[in-house]
Amino acid sequence: MAANHSLRNSVKKEYDMTQTMMTTQDYTAPSTPSIGSSSMLCELSISTWTGRKKDKRASEDVTTDNHAVSGVASVHKKLLADCQELVAVQKFTANSRNIHYAMTMPWSDTGLRLLPTAQYFKYHQAMTDIQNEYDRLVDLFLSGYEWEITQASAKLGDLFDRNEYPSVDSLRNKFGFRLSYIPLPDAGDFRIDIGNEATEQVRDHYQSYYSTQLNNAMNDVWQRTHKALTAMSERLDYSASEDKKIFRDTLVTNVLDMVELLNVCNVTGDGQMNAARIKLEEAFRGVNADALREDAHLRSETKRTVDEVIKTLPSIGL
Repeated sequence: MAANHSLRNSVKKEYDMTQTMMTTQDYTAPSTPSIGSSSMLCELSISTWTGRKKDKRASEDVTTDNHAVSGVASVHKKLLADCQELVAVQKFTANSRNIHYAMTMPWSDTGLRLLPTAQYFKYHQAMTDIQNEYDRLVDLFLSGYEWEITQASAKLGDLFDRNEYPSVDSLRNKFGFRLSYIPLPDAGDFRIDIGNEATEQVRDHYQSYYSTQLNNAMNDVWQRTHKALTAMSERLDYSASEDKKIFRDTLVTNVLDMVELLNVCNVTGDGQMNAARIKLEEAFRGVNADALREDAHLRSETKRTVDEVIKTLPSIGL
């Protein structure tokens, strides 16, 4: 027993010495919340073929015919005219990016987005389904590509030039879907051998960047919440004796989506955000668009709660 007691004292003494050494090193703990364990960075890259090309000859003809200075007019043509399969890929790509933005938070100007770990599985499943559909639409387009070229030759007339159309194999490389996940470094997490003074400068720079980006990410959630709630408040603003305002079912689902985001995107544990979420959850339990259309009392109470939550939202230039 005495030996065990002596061993515990020895281990504790060594631990205390280690802690003392760590606190005396040139290191400044981050003052901003650490969210490295509750979120990650993600990057979505989707590339498509535009199917558009500038026609230099036609551009020059337009300039000459209108007695204009060279270079002031530009003619771009759709190589496949109104190919619906290509249009479907392009529209799906745009919608996919919107879903990506809706499920994540802004982080950097380079395309990186902040993804809460609580949102990861839902997000990853959604992106997997999107990629599968994207690949299907691309394959469908490429399978009819040669036929579309034949159709385009008749539709474009003298603007048609077969040399402007890439081969199927070359064209396939113009389509791509890539999703990347990147760990989020915490502010102050620098281990760079550039000297203490330089390390401190880099750490301070990143901590400022970290704080700014985190603030922007949280503000984005607040702004989206404000948009959804003000839209609902405006559409519910009528009494039983007044003409009904028309609104879609999405008026409610948009708010419910934001309630979920207030939960999964609260990576800093913000009490104000949590309180708004709880209040909205209670107000919308069992509420749907049809009920709001038919029940004047429910409509009035729901609008009152929504307005109360709007007043509690932080002032972020709204």
